[in-house]
Amino acid sequence: MSSFALGFPRNFAETSTPAFLKTQGIYPNRALGQNFVIDPNTVRRIVRLARIEPGEQVLEIGAGVGALTQALVDVGAEVVAIEVDRRLVTLLRERFVNLPVVVFEADVLEVDFSTLPMRSGSWTSIGNLPYSIAATAIIRLLEKAPAMTSGLFMVQKEVGERLTAAPGNKAYGAVTVIAEYWADLSLVGNVPRTVFYPRPHVDSVLLRLQRRAGPPFDLPLGYEHFLRVVHAGFSQRRKMLRNSLSGIVSLATFDRYGIDERSRAEELSLQEWGMLVRG
Repeated sequence: MSSFALGFPRNFAETSTPAFLKTQGIYPNRALGQNFVIDPNTVRRIVRLARIEPGEQVLEIGAGVGALTQALVDVGAEVVAIEVDRRLVTLLRERFVNLPVVVFEADVLEVDFSTLPMRSGSWTSIGNLPYSIAATAIIRLLEKAPAMTSGLFMVQKEVGERLTAAPGNKAYGAVTVIAEYWADLSLVGNVPRTVFYPRPHVDSVLLRLQRRAGPPFDLPLGYEHFLRVVHAGFSQRRKMLRNSLSGIVSLATFDRYGIDERSRAEELSLQEWGMLVRG
Protein backbone atom coordinates (compact mmCIF):
# COMPACT_ATOMS: atom_id res chain seq x y z
CA MET A 1 0.00 0.00 0.00
CA SER A 2 1.37 3.42 -0.95
CA SER A 3 2.07 6.31 1.38
CA PHE A 4 -0.85 8.11 -0.27
CA ALA A 5 -3.25 5.49 1.03
CA LEU A 6 -1.65 5.59 4.46
CA GLY A 7 -1.67 9.37 4.57
CA PHE A 8 0.96 12.00 3.86
CA PRO A 9 3.87 11.64 6.33
CA ARG A 10 3.41 13.59 9.54
CA ASN A 11 6.00 16.27 10.31
CA PHE A 12 7.13 16.10 6.71
CA ALA A 13 10.41 18.00 6.26
CA GLU A 14 11.19 19.46 2.85
CA THR A 15 14.69 18.00 3.09
CA SER A 16 13.09 14.55 3.01
CA THR A 17 11.54 15.26 -0.40
CA PRO A 18 13.99 13.10 -2.42
CA ALA A 19 13.48 10.04 -0.22
CA PHE A 20 9.71 10.46 -0.08
CA LEU A 21 9.35 10.85 -3.83
CA LYS A 22 11.44 7.73 -4.40
CA THR A 23 9.11 5.71 -2.17
CA GLN A 24 6.28 6.78 -4.50
CA GLY A 25 8.22 6.00 -7.66
CA ILE A 26 8.13 9.68 -8.58
CA TYR A 27 11.22 11.23 -10.13
CA PRO A 28 11.69 14.82 -11.29
CA ASN A 29 10.54 15.31 -14.87
CA ARG A 30 13.26 17.03 -16.86
CA ALA A 31 10.84 17.86 -19.67
CA LEU A 32 8.83 19.92 -17.17
CA GLY A 33 11.96 21.57 -15.77
CA GLN A 34 11.25 20.25 -12.28
CA ASN A 35 13.69 21.35 -9.59
CA PHE A 36 11.97 21.24 -6.21
CA VAL A 37 12.87 23.66 -3.43
CA ILE A 38 13.82 21.61 -0.36
CA ASP A 39 15.15 24.30 1.96
CA PRO A 40 12.57 25.66 4.46
CA ASN A 41 14.56 28.87 5.03
CA THR A 42 14.37 29.67 1.33
CA VAL A 43 10.60 29.24 1.12
CA ARG A 44 10.06 31.37 4.23
CA ARG A 45 12.30 34.02 2.69
CA ILE A 46 10.21 34.02 -0.50
CA VAL A 47 6.99 34.48 1.45
CA ARG A 48 8.55 37.28 3.50
CA LEU A 49 9.82 39.11 0.40
CA ALA A 50 6.40 38.72 -1.23
CA ARG A 51 4.93 40.56 1.77
CA ILE A 52 2.07 38.11 2.21
CA GLU A 53 -0.44 39.06 4.89
CA PRO A 54 -2.79 36.74 6.85
CA GLY A 55 -6.01 36.15 4.92
CA GLU A 56 -4.46 37.17 1.60
CA GLN A 57 -5.23 35.01 -1.41
CA VAL A 58 -2.27 33.77 -3.43
CA LEU A 59 -2.05 32.01 -6.77
CA GLU A 60 0.90 29.63 -6.64
CA ILE A 61 2.34 28.57 -9.98
CA GLY A 62 3.91 25.10 -10.04
CA ALA A 63 3.33 23.94 -6.47
CA GLY A 64 5.55 20.86 -6.79
CA VAL A 65 5.50 18.90 -3.53
CA GLY A 66 4.14 21.85 -1.57
CA ALA A 67 7.14 23.40 0.15
CA LEU A 68 6.15 26.95 -0.75
CA THR A 69 2.48 26.10 -0.31
CA GLN A 70 3.16 25.10 3.30
CA ALA A 71 5.05 28.33 3.99
CA LEU A 72 2.10 30.32 2.63
CA VAL A 73 -0.35 28.41 4.81
CA ASP A 74 1.89 29.00 7.82
CA VAL A 75 1.51 32.78 7.46
CA GLY A 76 -2.25 32.54 7.09
CA ALA A 77 -2.61 32.83 3.32
CA GLU A 78 -5.35 31.19 1.27
CA VAL A 79 -3.74 29.37 -1.63
CA VAL A 80 -4.97 28.44 -5.07
CA ALA A 81 -2.21 26.20 -6.42
CA ILE A 82 -1.83 25.05 -10.00
CA GLU A 83 0.39 22.14 -10.92
CA VAL A 84 0.76 20.53 -14.34
CA ASP A 85 2.12 17.17 -13.11
CA ARG A 86 -0.79 14.87 -12.28
CA ARG A 87 1.37 12.77 -9.94
CA LEU A 88 2.08 15.81 -7.79
CA VAL A 89 -1.52 17.02 -7.89
CA THR A 90 -2.51 13.82 -6.09
CA LEU A 91 0.23 14.36 -3.51
CA LEU A 92 -0.71 18.00 -2.94
CA ARG A 93 -4.39 17.30 -2.48
CA GLU A 94 -3.62 14.76 0.20
CA ARG A 95 -1.00 16.90 1.93
CA PHE A 96 -3.27 19.93 2.23
CA VAL A 97 -6.62 18.29 2.87
CA ASN A 98 -8.72 20.38 5.30
CA LEU A 99 -6.38 23.36 4.86
CA PRO A 100 -7.08 26.61 2.93
CA VAL A 101 -5.51 25.22 -0.24
CA VAL A 102 -7.26 24.43 -3.52
CA VAL A 103 -5.19 22.46 -6.02
CA PHE A 104 -5.84 22.51 -9.76
CA GLU A 105 -4.21 20.36 -12.40
CA ALA A 106 -3.41 23.04 -14.94
CA ASP A 107 -0.73 24.51 -17.18
CA VAL A 108 -0.01 28.18 -16.50
CA LEU A 109 0.50 28.70 -20.24
CA GLU A 110 -3.02 27.46 -21.01
CA VAL A 111 -5.23 27.98 -17.97
CA ASP A 112 -8.04 30.53 -18.10
CA PHE A 113 -7.32 32.57 -14.96
CA SER A 114 -10.93 33.77 -14.81
CA THR A 115 -12.05 30.19 -14.07
CA LEU A 116 -9.92 29.91 -10.93
CA PRO A 117 -11.61 30.62 -7.57
CA MET A 118 -9.82 33.89 -6.89
CA ARG A 119 -12.37 35.61 -4.65
CA SER A 120 -10.83 39.08 -4.54
CA GLY A 121 -10.19 41.66 -7.21
CA SER A 122 -6.56 41.89 -6.21
CA TRP A 123 -4.19 39.01 -5.52
CA THR A 124 -0.54 38.00 -5.51
CA SER A 125 1.16 35.25 -7.49
CA ILE A 126 4.18 33.26 -6.35
CA GLY A 127 6.06 30.49 -8.06
CA ASN A 128 9.22 28.58 -8.82
CA LEU A 129 9.20 28.87 -12.61
CA PRO A 130 11.14 26.58 -14.96
CA TYR A 131 13.58 28.32 -17.29
CA SER A 132 11.80 27.24 -20.47
CA ILE A 133 8.51 28.96 -19.58
CA ALA A 134 9.39 31.61 -16.99
CA ALA A 135 9.33 34.76 -19.13
CA THR A 136 6.32 33.57 -21.15
CA ALA A 137 4.40 32.68 -17.97
CA ILE A 138 5.06 36.09 -16.39
CA ILE A 139 3.99 37.96 -19.53
CA ARG A 140 0.86 35.80 -19.75
CA LEU A 141 -0.05 36.57 -16.13
CA LEU A 142 0.36 40.28 -16.83
CA GLU A 143 -1.73 40.14 -20.00
CA LYS A 144 -4.45 37.68 -18.94
CA ALA A 145 -4.80 38.09 -15.18
CA PRO A 146 -5.45 41.80 -14.50
CA ALA A 147 -6.35 41.10 -10.86
CA MET A 148 -2.77 39.96 -10.19
CA THR A 149 -1.30 43.13 -8.74
CA SER A 150 2.02 41.74 -7.51
CA GLY A 151 4.23 38.69 -7.76
CA LEU A 152 7.39 37.08 -6.46
CA PHE A 153 8.98 34.47 -8.70
CA MET A 154 12.04 32.29 -8.49
CA VAL A 155 13.58 32.19 -11.97
CA GLN A 156 16.88 31.35 -13.61
CA LYS A 157 19.34 34.21 -13.24
CA GLU A 158 19.49 34.77 -16.99
CA VAL A 159 15.71 35.20 -17.15
CA GLY A 160 15.68 37.60 -14.21
CA GLU A 161 18.44 39.70 -15.74
CA ARG A 162 16.63 39.80 -19.07
CA LEU A 163 13.35 40.95 -17.52
CA THR A 164 15.02 43.73 -15.52
CA ALA A 165 17.67 44.85 -18.03
CA ALA A 166 18.17 48.53 -18.83
CA PRO A 167 18.45 49.97 -22.36
CA GLY A 168 21.92 49.44 -23.77
CA ASN A 169 22.39 46.15 -21.92
CA LYS A 170 22.81 43.10 -24.16
CA ALA A 171 20.15 41.30 -22.08
CA TYR A 172 17.60 44.02 -22.92
CA GLY A 173 15.09 42.67 -25.40
CA ALA A 174 11.47 42.51 -26.52
CA VAL A 175 10.37 40.65 -23.40
CA THR A 176 11.95 43.38 -21.25
CA VAL A 177 9.98 46.12 -22.97
CA ILE A 178 6.70 44.18 -22.89
CA ALA A 179 7.04 43.28 -19.21
CA GLU A 180 7.99 46.85 -18.32
CA TYR A 181 4.88 48.12 -20.11
CA TRP A 182 2.79 46.23 -17.55
CA ALA A 183 4.84 46.33 -14.37
CA ASP A 184 7.85 47.43 -12.39
CA LEU A 185 10.22 44.48 -12.00
CA SER A 186 13.27 44.15 -9.77
CA LEU A 187 15.67 41.49 -8.54
CA VAL A 188 15.47 41.10 -4.76
CA GLY A 189 17.78 38.19 -4.02
CA ASN A 190 19.92 35.31 -5.18
CA VAL A 191 19.07 31.64 -4.66
CA PRO A 192 21.88 29.06 -4.34
CA ARG A 193 21.72 25.83 -6.31
CA THR A 194 21.95 23.80 -3.12
CA VAL A 195 18.33 24.51 -2.11
CA PHE A 196 16.94 22.50 -5.04
CA TYR A 197 16.35 18.83 -5.75
CA PRO A 198 17.70 17.85 -8.16
CA ARG A 199 20.45 20.47 -8.05
CA PRO A 200 20.33 22.60 -11.25
CA HIS A 201 23.37 23.62 -13.26
CA VAL A 202 22.35 27.30 -13.27
CA ASP A 203 21.92 30.05 -10.70
CA SER A 204 18.52 31.42 -9.72
CA VAL A 205 17.21 34.78 -8.53
CA LEU A 206 14.09 36.17 -6.91
CA LEU A 207 12.12 38.50 -9.15
CA ARG A 208 9.58 40.92 -7.68
CA LEU A 209 6.79 42.31 -9.82
CA GLN A 210 4.44 45.21 -9.09
CA ARG A 211 1.75 45.89 -11.65
CA ARG A 212 1.46 49.51 -12.78
CA ALA A 213 -1.63 51.39 -11.65
CA GLY A 214 -2.18 52.34 -15.28
CA PRO A 215 -0.49 52.05 -18.69
CA PRO A 216 2.66 54.16 -19.13
CA PHE A 217 1.35 55.53 -22.44
CA ASP A 218 -1.66 55.30 -24.75
CA LEU A 219 -1.81 52.74 -27.54
CA PRO A 220 -4.05 54.37 -30.17
CA LEU A 221 -3.31 51.55 -32.63
CA GLY A 222 -3.85 48.83 -30.03
CA TYR A 223 -1.77 46.48 -27.91
CA GLU A 224 -1.20 44.04 -30.78
CA HIS A 225 0.42 46.82 -32.79
CA PHE A 226 2.69 47.56 -29.84
CA LEU A 227 3.74 43.89 -29.75
CA ARG A 228 4.31 43.84 -33.50
CA VAL A 229 6.55 46.90 -33.42
CA VAL A 230 8.62 45.72 -30.45
CA HIS A 231 9.10 42.20 -31.78
CA ALA A 232 10.02 43.51 -35.24
CA GLY A 233 12.55 45.91 -33.76
CA PHE A 234 14.32 43.19 -31.80
CA SER A 235 14.03 40.50 -34.47
CA GLN A 236 17.19 41.81 -36.12
CA ARG A 237 19.07 43.45 -33.29
CA ARG A 238 22.06 44.51 -35.37
CA LYS A 239 19.97 46.41 -37.88
CA MET A 240 19.11 50.06 -37.56
CA LEU A 241 15.47 50.60 -36.66
CA ARG A 242 14.75 52.38 -39.94
CA ASN A 243 15.43 48.99 -41.57
CA SER A 244 13.98 46.55 -39.05
CA LEU A 245 10.79 48.66 -38.73
CA SER A 246 10.49 49.47 -42.42
CA GLY A 247 6.85 49.27 -43.48
CA ILE A 248 5.68 49.34 -39.86
CA VAL A 249 6.90 52.69 -38.52
CA SER A 250 7.36 55.62 -40.87
CA LEU A 251 10.47 57.77 -40.94
CA ALA A 252 8.16 60.72 -40.21
CA THR A 253 7.34 59.13 -36.85
CA PHE A 254 11.04 59.01 -35.95
CA ASP A 255 11.37 62.67 -36.89
CA ARG A 256 8.20 63.67 -35.02
CA TYR A 257 9.54 62.39 -31.71
CA GLY A 258 13.20 63.15 -32.23
CA ILE A 259 14.29 59.49 -32.27
CA ASP A 260 17.36 58.70 -34.35
CA GLU A 261 16.26 56.33 -37.11
CA ARG A 262 19.78 54.86 -37.05
CA SER A 263 19.26 53.62 -33.47
CA ARG A 264 19.13 49.93 -32.68
CA ALA A 265 16.32 48.33 -30.70
CA GLU A 266 18.31 47.85 -27.50
CA GLU A 267 19.07 51.58 -27.31
CA LEU A 268 15.45 52.73 -26.91
CA SER A 269 13.74 53.24 -23.56
CA LEU A 270 10.19 52.11 -22.86
CA GLN A 271 8.93 55.67 -23.38
CA GLU A 272 10.65 55.88 -26.77
CA TRP A 273 8.99 52.63 -27.84
CA GLY A 274 5.75 54.24 -26.74
CA MET A 275 6.41 57.13 -29.09
CA LEU A 276 7.10 54.85 -32.07
CA VAL A 277 3.89 52.88 -31.65
CA ARG A 278 1.69 55.99 -31.64
CA GLY A 279 2.21 56.43 -35.35
